[in-house]
Amino acid sequence: MQSPPLKITFLGTGTSTGVPMVACPCAVCASEDKKDKRLRSSILVQSAATSFVVDTTPDFRYQMLREQVKQLDAVLFTHPHKDHIAGLDDVKAFSFFSGKAMEVYANTLTEEGIKREFAYIFADKRYPGIPEINLNTIDNTPFMIGDIPVTPILVWHMKMPVMGYRFGKFTYITDANRIEPAEKEKIKGSEILVVNALRHAAHVSHFTLDEAIDLVKELEIPTAYFTHVSHQLGKHADVTTELPVNMHLAYDGLTLSFT
Repeated sequence: MQSPPLKITFLGTGTSTGVPMVACPCAVCASEDKKDKRLRSSILVQSAATSFVVDTTPDFRYQMLREQVKQLDAVLFTHPHKDHIAGLDDVKAFSFFSGKAMEVYANTLTEEGIKREFAYIFADKRYPGIPEINLNTIDNTPFMIGDIPVTPILVWHMKMPVMGYRFGKFTYITDANRIEPAEKEKIKGSEILVVNALRHAAHVSHFTLDEAIDLVKELEIPTAYFTHVSHQLGKHADVTTELPVNMHLAYDGLTLSFT
C-alpha cells in the first residue's frame, strides 16, 4: 500500500509519569530546558486528507489545544495501559463539531480495557455529552485509515502484547522490550523508526537506551528517534551528545515531514 506524504507530530515523549515527575527533586525534573518537559507519549499522523492520533494520553486535551488540531478522523491504540487510553473522553469535542462518531482502532485486549475504563460510553442508557465512538477491531492484518496505510507490528511489553505501527516509511513502537524476528521483518526498510528508550538501567518491560540503539543498528534503519523517556535517562542536551549521528531523542512538539 502506497503512503501519501505524511507529517508526524510528537504530542508527548514521556513515560507514564511524565517529565517532570510529580514531587521529584532531580536535576532533570528541575530543568528549564523545554525539551526536558515531556507529556505522556503519543503522536499525531497527518496526510493532506486524513488526521489521526496514536493513543489518547491523560494529556490528550492539552496536546490537541497546543497543536491547534481542528480535524481528527480516528484514534489508533497501542495497548490498554492508563497512560495510553485515559484521554479518550475528550474526543467528544471533535464529534460535536464534525457531527460524526470518532473511529477508534484497537485490538481485542485494548477494546476490553476501553470498555472497562469507559463503561458509560457503552451503557444501554446513555446520558448527553458522552463521546460517540465507533470501535474497529484490528489484528495483525494491514488496513487503511483514510488514505494512510497502517501495518500493525506485534511487540511485547513484558508479557503484554502491544501494537506498534508502520505508516509507509515510518514505524512507531512504544512500550516494548521484545520483538520477535517475524515482526522485525515488518520494520526493515523503514526510513524512520521511533522506539521507546526508557532509561539506562535495565527494565522489566521497556527497552533501555542501549537496547534501543542496538535494535536500530540491527535493523539498519537510517534515522531513529527515541521516545517514552523517563527522567532517569538524563537531560535531553546531555543524552543527545552521547547518541550515534543518525539517532536522536524525540521531544514534545517535534515534527517530521516526508514523502
